Amino acid sequence: MDGGGRDGTIERKLRVNDKIRAREIRVIGSDGAQLGIMPPEQALRLAQEMFLDLVEVSPEAVPPVCRILDYGKYRYQLNKKAQEAKKKQKTIQVKEVKFRPKTDEHDYEFKRNNIVRFLGKGKKVKATVIFRGRENMHRDIGYRILRRLRDEVADHGAVEAEPRQEGPFLEMILAPKKGTGGATAPAASVSTDAGSGTRRRS
Repeated sequence: MDGGGRDGTIERKLRVNDKIRAREIRVIGSDGAQLGIMPPEQALRLAQEMFLDLVEVSPEAVPPVCRILDYGKYRYQLNKKAQEAKKKQKTIQVKEVKFRPKTDEHDYEFKRNNIVRFLGKGKKVKATVIFRGRENMHRDIGYRILRRLRDEVADHGAVEAEPRQEGPFLEMILAPKKGTGGATAPAASVSTDAGSGTRRRS
């Protein structure tokens, strides 16, 4: 039986045993049976007779819902769930590689090879073609660059977001294929690789 100590990994504070302040509570037994509505003092006596704790599990309910259980085990389960949820929130880096409409063949191959390397490490890649001045009149060149890139890295990654224009930028997102570098995560941050002409964004 636990007296209801504080654990920093549990987001919300639980009222346990004599910390429960409601006049009446709805009580659920250790076996899940509904024991009815009663004063917390009565429910606490029942819990103590079984060498267990009385834990307020639904404080917003009317009346609040409390369960008779082993608070130590319950707290452990809450912590485990919180840790699992935190793991799922891990972010994956997105490397941004920049091209220009006049990018020469050697520079293009260097950047393409960097993209293949990033995809092989399980990172997403934002391929960006930047237009300046009169270059904006030749957006078709940017689309050709991205189509070529898509085809040449197809063994390592697939298009997650088709090319789209954002002001002077034409952007396409590539994601690693399964088995090439690990799983991806829903959230992402853009970072810079000095050797690939990329930028960092938190």
